[in-house]
Amino acid sequence: MATTATDMRIGNLMTIDPVVIGSEQPVSEAERLLKTYRVSGLPVVEDGATVGVISQVDILVARSSELISGNWSRLRVRHIMSTPPVTVHIEADILGAARLMLDRHIHRLVVVDSQDRPIGVITPLDILRILLDDA
Repeated sequence: MATTATDMRIGNLMTIDPVVIGSEQPVSEAERLLKTYRVSGLPVVEDGATVGVISQVDILVARSSELISGNWSRLRVRHIMSTPPVTVHIEADILGAARLMLDRHIHRLVVVDSQDRPIGVITPLDILRILLDDA
């Protein structure tokens, strides 16, 4: 019997080994990592656990504020990251993840293990790929 998208788990299609950043790192480092790895967001970690997400949009919004951009060199990831992080367990089903992204109006979910460590990322494009493969 063929496995369909509705039967698949997040672990089957997530991007593994995400680029992460610490909450105390400078925002400029997050900006560099986003550009270097050509990703739109990074899980933020403290002691290995996911505590937030920083995205290109978070950085653009911060740069557009005179007050914040005037203190750019002192700005840390924790100051502008989105928190709490929206995460999904590796065993979650794809439809549930898609529903969560739609309900929360977000473009990525951090995939975590049982210790809340980031082990992957899933985006709407990942879900579209599997749906089109099923068609």
